[in-house]
Amino acid sequence: MIEDQASSLRKMNQSRLIKVIAVTGGKGGVGKTNITLNTAIAMAKQGKRVMVLDADLGLANVDVMLGLRVEKNLSHVLSGECTLDEVLVTGPHGIKIAPATSGTQSMTELSPTQHAGLIRAFSELRSQVDVLIVDTAAGISDMVLSFARASQDILVVVCDEPTSLTDAYALIKILNRDYGVFRFKIVANMVRDVREGQELFSKLSKVTGRFLDVALELVATVPFDENIRRAVRKQSAIVDAFPASPAAVAISQLATKAAGWPIPAQPGGHLEFFVEQLVAGKVAGN
Repeated sequence: MIEDQASSLRKMNQSRLIKVIAVTGGKGGVGKTNITLNTAIAMAKQGKRVMVLDADLGLANVDVMLGLRVEKNLSHVLSGECTLDEVLVTGPHGIKIAPATSGTQSMTELSPTQHAGLIRAFSELRSQVDVLIVDTAAGISDMVLSFARASQDILVVVCDEPTSLTDAYALIKILNRDYGVFRFKIVANMVRDVREGQELFSKLSKVTGRFLDVALELVATVPFDENIRRAVRKQSAIVDAFPASPAAVAISQLATKAAGWPIPAQPGGHLEFFVEQLVAGKVAGN
């Protein structure tokens, strides 16, 4: 069944080339969702058509952080009640958000049939998208690994805490050793300055260099900024509420950089392929 669906997807319009970025971190509390939302909004302000997929399927919070009213979510898509287009909500600067559900255990344990439904939902998407940013759950669950493996670029968000580095290393190790993922982009978040961010990256690079065959790239150093908390309390993005603040400037620079990352030339740069890879990986792991 999966092979038949994959074949039909490949026959679809492959001009819908999009950039797919997974934002992950290994542990919670590193500011992953803030990085996701602010990068998405910054890219939209630069003219990109951006969609955010809240892939924390059990504890969704993307819509809450922006104060958006959500009536339906991915669980309703998977049950066949509506299409993916019908659950999308529009955020600042026109970004589209595919909300997950919160507090529903079943959403973290999808069956092969539900995964197939996810393929159909994305293949039937009518909204035009240039960039899909996937905000994964914390941890190293099968679902987190599947979203990361299916994406073109993996942003690993770390902060200056021992558990952050340990969990980030564990995530990178599994993706590298078990699934052959080689390249990872690192975001040093909530650091005092650029130097601290570079030192944090150096710590992670040294341990991965000793034990793994990976290439890490430091793509952003985002300073600790009290304005982030102020923006969160306002249910706003810092790039909108305080655009001149240090963190907003750093994230806007990340967005500009990310917009220039190339889309793979092979038939893996379209949205259907992303979901096809996601589901194929999950089914293979069952």
